Parts: sequence; structure tokens; C-alpha cells
Amino acid sequence: MEDLADELPESSPRFILLSYPLTLGSGRLTVPYVLLYWLPENCNPTSRMTYAGAVELMRSTAEVNRVIEVHEEDDITSIESKLQGAD
Repeated sequence: MEDLADELPESSPRFILLSYPLTLGSGRLTVPYVLLYWLPENCNPTSRMTYAGAVELMRSTAEVNRVIEVHEEDDITSIESKLQGAD
């Protein structure tokens, strides 16, 4: 996750489709398929509005059940706990 956080642009929003294997507290292996919506604080308003309008279209096209909005690199590095349901 740290490599992914390092690759993200500092001022442009992005959609990231993530399939991440993890082991739940019960010991069961799961591979959730989620959409990460990277929306950095310092992106310009036009880009922000364009991406905000496309979130639902991207979610339905990719057929993901969960969209997680991330604003900082720390949100990306802590994504495993969010995927395990510890929002």
C-alpha cells in the first residue's frame, strides 16, 4: 500500500480499482474488490467536480460494492483496516 500511496499525484484526483487479499480476524481469506476515490485536498475545483460526477458511473461500470474516498497518503496505508470493517 505504501508503494501505491507514493505513486499517486499530489494534485489530481484518480480512481483506483483495488483487489486486495487479506485475512479476517476469523482466519478466513477474502479478496474484496473496491473502488478507491483519490481526492487530494489541493486539487483544482474543476477536476474535483468532474471526478465527483463520475464516481457513481465508475462504481457501476466496475461493478464494485464499496467506494472508499481517500484524501491523504495515510488513508491509503491504513486501507487494510478499512477493508476489514474497522472504519
